[in-house]
Amino acid sequence: MRIAVVTSPNGEARLRELAEDGQPVSEVTSTTALAGTMAALEQAHHPRWVLASSAELYPQLLRAGVRLERCHDLELTESLLSGYAGRWGEPRGLAAAYARQAGLPVLPDPPVRPRDEHPVLFETARNDLVDLDPLDAVIAVHRDQQARIAELPQPGRFRLLVAAESAGGLAAVELGHVGVPWRVDIHDALLTELLGPRPPLGATPPRLVELTEQIIEAFGGRRFHPDSPAEVLRAFAKAGFSLPSTRSWVIKGVDHPGVPLLLEYKELYRIYTAHGWSWLSAWVRGGRFRAEWVAGGVVSGRWATRGGGALQIPKTVRRAVVADPGWSLVVADASQLEPRVLAALAGDQRLAAAGASGDLYSALADEAFGGDRDRAKIGMLGVMYGQTSGGAGELLAALRKRYPAAIEYVERAARAGELGGLVRSHLGRTCPPPGSEWQGIVEDAETETSQARQARARGRFTRNFVVQATASEWALALLACLRTSLPAPAELVFFQHDEVIVHCPSELAEAVVEVVRDAAERATRLLFGDTPVRFPLSAAVVGCYGDAK
Repeated sequence: MRIAVVTSPNGEARLRELAEDGQPVSEVTSTTALAGTMAALEQAHHPRWVLASSAELYPQLLRAGVRLERCHDLELTESLLSGYAGRWGEPRGLAAAYARQAGLPVLPDPPVRPRDEHPVLFETARNDLVDLDPLDAVIAVHRDQQARIAELPQPGRFRLLVAAESAGGLAAVELGHVGVPWRVDIHDALLTELLGPRPPLGATPPRLVELTEQIIEAFGGRRFHPDSPAEVLRAFAKAGFSLPSTRSWVIKGVDHPGVPLLLEYKELYRIYTAHGWSWLSAWVRGGRFRAEWVAGGVVSGRWATRGGGALQIPKTVRRAVVADPGWSLVVADASQLEPRVLAALAGDQRLAAAGASGDLYSALADEAFGGDRDRAKIGMLGVMYGQTSGGAGELLAALRKRYPAAIEYVERAARAGELGGLVRSHLGRTCPPPGSEWQGIVEDAETETSQARQARARGRFTRNFVVQATASEWALALLACLRTSLPAPAELVFFQHDEVIVHCPSELAEAVVEVVRDAAERATRLLFGDTPVRFPLSAAVVGCYGDAK
């Protein structure tokens, strides 16, 4: 059962049941008690809700205590379909999607609304569809999307992608609603330990002031700002070192007494600006860090956030992520996800066998690199990211001999990219086409011209896209399986690429570990069927996120 639903600012909601192809099969139902109506239908029928955008409607329902099991998110689906057609990034909102399928002028999507603001489906200042019934628009767009999916070469896979992406949209709202358990007192003590007492507004923390003076002294006393890359490069140049950038890995290779001080300053400055006292005041409320998650926020399908830096929480700061009394955190992540995904994509039996015993890189090392795990890892990362310099070419040659199917899979994607073509994930997520700066196809991408360099850069992008986008699909499938399988009152509180955190009563922790591992197995079967590739999930039961690794 599919049910389309829309709301209006006056509190009225309207619903209509749809067939699988999107055709209406019932009359319109109107209600002013949306939460209760949807809760009853959810419990009785577990329908797939057809929503203009889960990010708009679902927060209201969660605040009313209503959770949805499944949905078809029109906005997320429109992005996927537009991308498949080579029109990545075009407007995807309900008004734009309706105008596109109706042959009307398509205007830009309205700006993203603050998450607590009441949703409005049509803005009179932004489009000319104000006379159209929003429910009719939802039904028309959904029917059009179902028809477009049915015409694809592999509609079953794409339907799975839409279902996973839509589940991700629901999960993103749920994560923001629940929040990550966060101890303000521990975070404040941590900042004080690292930076000194909290400074007055606008002032610099004591430790950064101290380090600044020590860095200036180490560079001969000439004053400069350690947080300014240009000034740091000039300071190194005056000391006789010409550096391409101020990245930490570059600075580490310089033999200068100021290097340890600069590295410490960079780390502390990053914590202070990204997760300091201002961050704490802005993002942690009621003992929870509530990020605004964006499902499919990156071209590969990985998530993003709007502010808060949830995907870049430093290891040091993770000490503030602490379970409630009597509760635990189950921290689980997939081991070496991308090379395992490559093995499944390519059907490379030998690479699949290498990962079956546990540590894939150790198995590769024993088979191809004389037991040198680091070289095996560098070689495999080079395969997926197109690295050929610094000895990676020799490692790639060794891997090509033993895993030809896997190597050919990514090299075929790279060749398509070099020719300006599109590549797709396992389920059909499609990479963006070349930008306006694209200079066209080259006969010999090895020739050292700007056009050839551009072609090789795009080849590296498409080479990795097919793997990373499919890895994102596996993680989405894991998330979709997990969010509906957790025993109450366990709650999913964090998701990052291939890692999840569940907050649960301590007595349920071991059961949750099994649920997470079962979700990983289900995700593997959903994507790849009966594959010999194993996707092991490591899980730790901890009281503090900082203790997980």
